[in-house]
Amino acid sequence: TMGSWLVNHWFSAAVLAAWLGINIFLFTYYFLFFDRDERYFYTRAILGSALAWARASAKCLNFNSMLILLPVCRNLLSFLRGTCSCCRRTLRKQLDHNLTFHKLVAYALALLTAVHTIAHLFNLERYNHSQQATDGSLPGVLSKMHLQGSQWLNPIHSNQTTVEYVAFTTIPGLTGVIITLALILMVTSSTEFIRRNYFELFWYTHHLFLVYFAGLVIHGIAGLVRGQTEQSMAEVHPYQCAEYLTQRDQNCTHNCCKDPEFGSIPAESWKWVLAPIILYVFERILRVWRAQQKVVVKKVVMHPARVLELQMQKKGFCMEVGQYIFVNCPAISPLEWHPFTLTSAPEEDFFSIHIRAAGDWTERLIDTFQLETPRVEVDGPFGTASEDVFQYEVAMLVGAGIGVTPFASILKSIWYKFQHGDQTLKTKKIYFYWLCRDTGAFAWFNDLLASLEQKMAESGKADFLTYRLFLTGWNNSIANNVALHFDTATDTVTGLRHKTIFGRPMWNMEFAAVAAAHPRSVVGVFLCGPEALAKSLQKSCHQHSSLDPRKVKFYFNKENF
Repeated sequence: TMGSWLVNHWFSAAVLAAWLGINIFLFTYYFLFFDRDERYFYTRAILGSALAWARASAKCLNFNSMLILLPVCRNLLSFLRGTCSCCRRTLRKQLDHNLTFHKLVAYALALLTAVHTIAHLFNLERYNHSQQATDGSLPGVLSKMHLQGSQWLNPIHSNQTTVEYVAFTTIPGLTGVIITLALILMVTSSTEFIRRNYFELFWYTHHLFLVYFAGLVIHGIAGLVRGQTEQSMAEVHPYQCAEYLTQRDQNCTHNCCKDPEFGSIPAESWKWVLAPIILYVFERILRVWRAQQKVVVKKVVMHPARVLELQMQKKGFCMEVGQYIFVNCPAISPLEWHPFTLTSAPEEDFFSIHIRAAGDWTERLIDTFQLETPRVEVDGPFGTASEDVFQYEVAMLVGAGIGVTPFASILKSIWYKFQHGDQTLKTKKIYFYWLCRDTGAFAWFNDLLASLEQKMAESGKADFLTYRLFLTGWNNSIANNVALHFDTATDTVTGLRHKTIFGRPMWNMEFAAVAAAHPRSVVGVFLCGPEALAKSLQKSCHQHSSLDPRKVKFYFNKENF
């Protein structure tokens, strides 16, 4: 229902509506401005409505170029998340959609660039046509004015000049081509397939944003599209004098004898993007500074299923549960940084990550650590949705494969809280679901779950954690082994008290059971896993949430980095 959807998405919908509203307002306002303003009367005589299309899309391009860098300022988002710790969870949740918003703005830039480019192709063709006109029409007369001075209206000054020549030799033309090519490369290399399988290609092409912003800042400097100057407007207003331009004789004596003069529209792009660029420069300086701080690799553990665990220490490093860091290994690539969720708890005197072989860079990293211990650089930590897990009375944690890593941090932290008798823990119940394709993936996490089981039993809180392990891929030998030892107290796959379930969870049944057990609670649902699973969980959150404050609400949170 709409009510259930609003529980999770009303704030996102409000932000989206505001963004769309500003875009529509800017486009409509400047379209009407350039379509009606008297200063561009003569410009419209040559270009027609293409002028308004080009200028309105340019304003929206500037607005979205201002926004595009903000969602990827990780330190800014972590700062806002920290300052919003006392704010409503809906405001903090919005920060977790930073990459979704970044993509949305990028698609808008691509669309607006297409509109702007097509409009200017029409403009150039009409400039060219007007320059070649010999019929004494208003566009033809205007195109012949001030060709030797700087008050011209038509940037094409001779019949030999082609549209291609203007596009590739003028500052607006050349920078426009470069900006468009950079944007096409960035957008096409950002698809899910390329990011998952050729991350290096995505990473390198995305740094064309430097070319994009450099081109954007100088794009409008030459001012090829012009309007009538204020002084000329006062002397020869187009509404009184336009008709005389095409029928003027040599012995002109009235007030409209003087030719109108034209000036360029001032470049404005730099005003829109200056503040975000400065902010992003500070962001990068902070990243470089933090990356230079020494990292000591205390322990290297090779787990089954080619999962590498690195335990590290770094002076001044302070983390919260569920956060992530960026890791660089100069021996493999001095420029590439990859994100990894922290699997250690804040209470531990080191921080750790688990790295699964999933691409060229991770393969090389695992191979390198099996031979030696190379130098690594770390930037972070940065906040994610999982930080808010202890803000909920009831939490459902869902991990798929290596996606269990943020929950390792959470469950470890709970273990320490029980160890120290922490009375401030707001969370009363945790449901943990882990989906794996093969049994090897369970191995490195079993010890933690086993010790957590024991510690909770000793603390008299055996009901605090309910976990379900799902094996989504198996063969006959595993099935036969399970059938043979069906009556044993512990699971044959994991050795834990809870038996492994074969197949995928029935989410509707799981959510219905949680809703029945906690009828008036606010339940936080946390996922680190694929998009298909996210859609399934989101759908269940909508179906089982209610706007009635006396009934259960499910809030969906997903890891994004």
